[in-house]
Amino acid sequence: MKLVEPPSCSSLSTIVFIGRNRRGQWVAQEQNGLYGGLFVSRAQAIKYALFENGQHPETIIELPREIELDMSRRPNTAATQRAA
Repeated sequence: MKLVEPPSCSSLSTIVFIGRNRRGQWVAQEQNGLYGGLFVSRAQAIKYALFENGQHPETIIELPREIELDMSRRPNTAATQRAA
């Protein structure tokens, strides 16, 4: 049996930004900082974003400017309560 980690977000769709950082790595980051990661390809960043946001491609926004992964932000209380 293969174990699969459940998505980090609730069933409500959230915006996920993807783009490249200054080192050329692909970044995927949820708008409130609930989840994110670094990827070697755009395809992997999109695959991750789709998994985490419940398969909602319409909520993925590719940024034309640099984006840096910021895991130091604290999610707001309302978003945390919805996810619980």
